[in-house]
Parts: sequence; structure tokens; C-alpha cells
Amino acid sequence: MSRIGKNPISIPNGIDIKMEDRLIKISGKYGNFEHILESGYEMQIADNKLYLTQIDPKKHLKFYGLTRSLLANKINGAAEPFKKVLIAKGVGYKFQVNGTKLILSVGYSHPVEFSIPTTLKVEVEANTKLILSSSNKEELGFFAARIRKVRPPEPYKGKGIMYENEKIIRKVGKSGKK
Repeated sequence: MSRIGKNPISIPNGIDIKMEDRLIKISGKYGNFEHILESGYEMQIADNKLYLTQIDPKKHLKFYGLTRSLLANKINGAAEPFKKVLIAKGVGYKFQVNGTKLILSVGYSHPVEFSIPTTLKVEVEANTKLILSSSNKEELGFFAARIRKVRPPEPYKGKGIMYENEKIIRKVGKSGKK
């Protein structure tokens, strides 16, 4: 039995959930989402909590926790946007926002450009701190991972693009002969 799937999802105030056949419509202050519920699951709402149950546990057990997590992320994203913070460490490393483009200067001979999706809000703080926020957690994480992949942190000097509270395990460099 999935430990995540059987947990109820608490519904924050101001969130409206409607179910039409297998389509779940979630609307809130920060966005509207839709989720198609697989045929092996049923949903009930009681006491400001959403309960997800399986019809046939043997067939649908492997996606039980995933389905519950996707629904919880959409409900929480409609109530309050998610946020990720990226930091650029290195000499000359910086972030810039130019209209709908994000420009990274991270030690290459050319700047790296990204088109900012319309559902994301991007803020640059002190040229080396990038604050991303969105009500869609999946899109936010994917965009942040694409940015980090341009120059991941390296273990010797700790330079690169990293998440705010990420711990980089540092390695010892070469030692000279004695």
C-alpha cells in the first residue's frame, strides 16, 4: 500500500474543486488547473480534505502516490505560488532579464539565453541571485533544472549555478610532491 497515496490532501481556503466525469478542475487565486483522473481511482471531498482511493489496488498501486502528489501540487499551487532560488557562484557569473529572455553569463565565450515561459515570474537580485516563482510546480522545477544544467556546481572550487540551500560536497585538489 502506498504511504503517500493514502494521505488526505487538505484544501486551503479559496480553492474550488469540481469534478466532471474523470476531469478534475481546480481553481484558485493563483491559477486554474485540470487533471484527468485515471479510471482506477475515485475521489471524495469531505471536511475540506480530498481523499483519493483505489478501485483495484493490484493494478493501480504503482501510480497511487504519484497521482496524489500531482493533485496536491496543483491544489497548493492554485492557493500559493511555488518558489525556487538559484545562485551563481564564480568570477563574472551573473543573471540578467531582458524582456522575455533570461541571459546567463557563466564563463562561456558567449552568453546563454533562455525564453522565459509565460507562467513563470523571474526576478534577479544582486546579479547573482535568481528568484523563480510559479503556481505550476512541474514547470518551475523543469525550468530551474535547465538553468542549473548550463553550469552545474563543481566540487573543487564550488563554482557554478546552484540552488539556494544546496550543499556542495567539496573535494581536495592535487597535493604537491614532498
